[in-house]
Amino acid sequence: MLTLPPGVRVFVATGRVDGRKGIDGLSALVRSQFLEDPLSGSMYVFFSRRADRVRVLYFDRDGYVLITKRLEKGTYRLPWHAEQGRVVIEAAELLLVLEGIDLRGSARRERWAPSSPVRAQHTL
Repeated sequence: MLTLPPGVRVFVATGRVDGRKGIDGLSALVRSQFLEDPLSGSMYVFFSRRADRVRVLYFDRDGYVLITKRLEKGTYRLPWHAEQGRVVIEAAELLLVLEGIDLRGSARRERWAPSSPVRAQHTL
């Protein structure tokens, strides 16, 4: 079971990736396609072409961690379109997808979010 801190940023490649890529190949994709730093502590998620394999890459203080999960039967149901390139999701959403929950058709309920700060205008 993968446990994720609630505040971690999770980037998902919406296009399919060669499932044989290792740490070096995936970190190069993070730099070139995501324009992100793989050493940032964020998690980067890649699904294979057949959508039966997922790889999660992140940097943990002193080294890379690469987690692979291969389904013995079935495929992951991905709610993202390949044209998007990448999406940023919450850790809870990633865990649901990895557990086999189909998120297509689900809707997120509106939550409170802080409003943008209003700048006071000073008159001289």
